[in-house]
Amino acid sequence: MADGEAQSGRCDWSGTDPLYVAYHDTEWGVPERDSRALWEKLVLDGFQAGLSWITILRKRPAFREAFAGFDPNVVAEFGDADVARLLSDPGIVRHRGKIEAAIRGARLWQEIEAAEGFDTYLWSFVDGTPIQNRWQSMAEVPALTPLSTAISKDLKARGFNFCGPTIVYAFMQAVGMVNDHLVTCPRHAQLSSAA
Repeated sequence: MADGEAQSGRCDWSGTDPLYVAYHDTEWGVPERDSRALWEKLVLDGFQAGLSWITILRKRPAFREAFAGFDPNVVAEFGDADVARLLSDPGIVRHRGKIEAAIRGARLWQEIEAAEGFDTYLWSFVDGTPIQNRWQSMAEVPALTPLSTAISKDLKARGFNFCGPTIVYAFMQAVGMVNDHLVTCPRHAQLSSAA
């Protein structure tokens, strides 16, 4: 087995957990063009800060229930009572700063969505086309890039939090702005040909 390969040829980070394998095989790296879904993923990546993605993935159903299906128009109306409710919800990550950042992010999403479309805004950073990387091993895959740093800086300037360059790069990978499946992984070729 080559460096960076799981038994099936999958990227080795997917491991053997069925939930993680399904996420790798069906979601990770697939270009997401829906504004609401992009915002959900950005929020979840923000909640991941300091944790592993599998932790967030396991809690995603509870997050979706707690945050009204990640409808930013509903979340934008959340107030103090909602923050208190979320802080007492054992199904999610109970971190006041991240919860408040998600609510503020919903309001910022509304502004961007009305002005140009949140999807258009994000995808403009890659000219609407996924970047096709050709990594041979996980050791080659960066944790952040100059582009993720630029997007992070722009998001922060607009008022978003928990969107540092590393979080933004993980987001870019997840939503298919970059194809970071290893070339040994069958998903790399599938996503490259779809792009």
